[in-house]
Amino acid sequence: MKREPTKLIMGRCLEKAACKQSCCWRGVILCILITLAILAPWIAPHSYSYQNLDLGAQPPSSTFFLGTDTLGRDLFSRILYGARVSLMVGFVATGVALVIGVSWGIIAGYFGGRVDSIMMRIVDVLYGLPFIIFIILLMVIFGRNIWLLFGAIGAVEWLTMARIVRGQVLTIKNQEYVLAAQAMGVSNFQMFRKHIFPNILGPIAVYATLTIPQVMLLEAFLSFLGLGIQPPMSSWGTLIRYGVESMEEYSWLLIYPGLTFTITLFALNFFGDGLRDALDPKISSD
Repeated sequence: MKREPTKLIMGRCLEKAACKQSCCWRGVILCILITLAILAPWIAPHSYSYQNLDLGAQPPSSTFFLGTDTLGRDLFSRILYGARVSLMVGFVATGVALVIGVSWGIIAGYFGGRVDSIMMRIVDVLYGLPFIIFIILLMVIFGRNIWLLFGAIGAVEWLTMARIVRGQVLTIKNQEYVLAAQAMGVSNFQMFRKHIFPNILGPIAVYATLTIPQVMLLEAFLSFLGLGIQPPMSSWGTLIRYGVESMEEYSWLLIYPGLTFTITLFALNFFGDGLRDALDPKISSD
């Protein structure tokens, strides 16, 4: 009878150690990708805009590591430069969505009542607006600016984050320790900092890591419509789109950008799970 609790404790410890090790490996992969993106001008053998029309599409060789596209541009160089754009739009737009969504959700969920009703009705109205028209209007009024694209995507993605945070806050504010803190006269700021925000870090981290690849896919969709990254610049989404158009003749144009994008998505998803386990106070206290 005494051995079962010991086995359960050892099993939990081993499970936690495996999760931390898995999270570390995914974090290493992300760090490598980010480092390659930052050092792209020094690592890439060619510029992303370099063309050799006489060369045409060439399969991978010792001269061109991942081959060339139909315009004779080095695919390896374009993937490295595309990583700068894709990762930047993912992190910047997700950061914008986090700042707006977390602030909106905490205020709506904590104060409740009429404040919650008004704020969430605004979210519902914004959900009903087609974001493509919103982005098109921004592009027409302010011009095609890559930073404007980041902000526009982030201004759309915060709606779901606000709902998730609001639901978490509504659950947490009715817990006994929060009610006890309110009875002791703890200020709203101290309540946010000590009791509410630490307990919603897990869901925020998980959703943020899921938002980054979603934003990357959204940027690829906008680029397909001509509203995103403009040639000769490239992102992973535009490279995959070009690869789909010529996949029957030049399969490497789709395989290598798609494989890079897939590895990044897996790393982000598993890294988010590891962050959830590390930041969740209930899991860490077991």
